[in-house]
Amino acid sequence: MNGALSTAERYAGSLRVLHWLIAALVLMTWPLGQMIGFVKDDVKLDFYLIHESLGFLVLWLMLVRIGTRMTSGAPRIEAPPLEKAAANTVHGLLYLFLIIMPVSGFLATNAHGFPLKWFGLFTVWSPIGKSPDIAFALSAIHTWSAWILLALFALHFAAVIFHHVIRRDRTLYRIL
Repeated sequence: MNGALSTAERYAGSLRVLHWLIAALVLMTWPLGQMIGFVKDDVKLDFYLIHESLGFLVLWLMLVRIGTRMTSGAPRIEAPPLEKAAANTVHGLLYLFLIIMPVSGFLATNAHGFPLKWFGLFTVWSPIGKSPDIAFALSAIHTWSAWILLALFALHFAAVIFHHVIRRDRTLYRIL
């Protein structure tokens, strides 16, 4: 396994940067969301502001990532068919829930009557206003999406460990 990977064996540089940037943002946003219920009321709105603003940033970066992925493609996976199918499924679900989670959170916040003030800079327009009849459903979707995303992340991370530590192949280097 010596030597650098060729350009054809790696993801495009823009996809590698987006991958790690989104991963870092999710690893900040997810715990912030979990902590909101445990912080004092006088700082709760600050936690919401940061959590929601980071989540909205994740949404837009994911849309850029999807567009970039569609135009730049991906390196070929050398693996048994079942392993390829599992990898494609987990990646597809990660992409899906990295869209569902921020969209549902954004809409839930608005449906509860709180417009998103992105990092306190400006208010983001929402297609829905205060809508108590759907607010709790959107919040439930957001919460379940977070837990599903955590499970998908665990599967993804387990696959990284499997490839890098057990198989000792070059899979990890494709995204570094």
